Amino acid sequence: MSRIALITGASSGIGKATAELFAGAGIDLILCGRRQERLNEVAAELSDKVKVTTLVFDVRDKGAVKAMIGSLADDWKNIDILINNAGNAHGMGSLDEGDTDDWDAMIDGNVKGLLYVSKAIIPLMLENGSGHIVNISSIAGKQTYANGAVYCASKAAVEVLSEGMRLELTQHGIKVTNVAPGAVETEFSLVRFKGDEARAEKVYQGFDPLQAADIADAILYAVNAPSRVTIADITILAGAQSAATVIHRK
Repeated sequence: MSRIALITGASSGIGKATAELFAGAGIDLILCGRRQERLNEVAAELSDKVKVTTLVFDVRDKGAVKAMIGSLADDWKNIDILINNAGNAHGMGSLDEGDTDDWDAMIDGNVKGLLYVSKAIIPLMLENGSGHIVNISSIAGKQTYANGAVYCASKAAVEVLSEGMRLELTQHGIKVTNVAPGAVETEFSLVRFKGDEARAEKVYQGFDPLQAADIADAILYAVNAPSRVTIADITILAGAQSAATVIHRK
């Protein structure tokens, strides 16, 4: 029987790359995101390989998360893998000048959204006595940098939640993996800088950044590890990156 994976933030970036790799591995997909059109495109690309369904919701909306996941047909509720990927950075400002709306967006999405989705899926895994949760953190959750303290704090929370989940769920046969990417070239910087393409492009200039597929490779490795193995935590940096804000550019 094929495994089923639910992926949040599946319409682009790491989420989409993971969906593509999972489809190649024969893992059926529940693709979640806020953009129906984009989800439909991904689903159309992959539906010739595996079974695919989509759910449209914002992870920050507790009611929508509960309602949409609850609406799954019974044959889709046997979820083996949860990829908590949805989340974003918003703005770069000091704490005294930061936009509180940006703070809310990061905390609500990166922390509370992960909790809302996990709370909806964990009972299903407990009922089955197995499962694997992969939380996408960041190097920013391990190393704080100036003008990004709130984003760093939100990703540090993901690190703590991953550890807490592992402590609570291992005894029930549920694995938990924390993946902390470094500089990945996705829509991340474009969102952070509110659509400023020139500023976003500069983030990835002068070095070869990670690609979403690189992170997806690590995720697939973790979920395919033997039952005797738990990949608890992975930090993945670009080849030219030695720390969160230390990148050796040409």
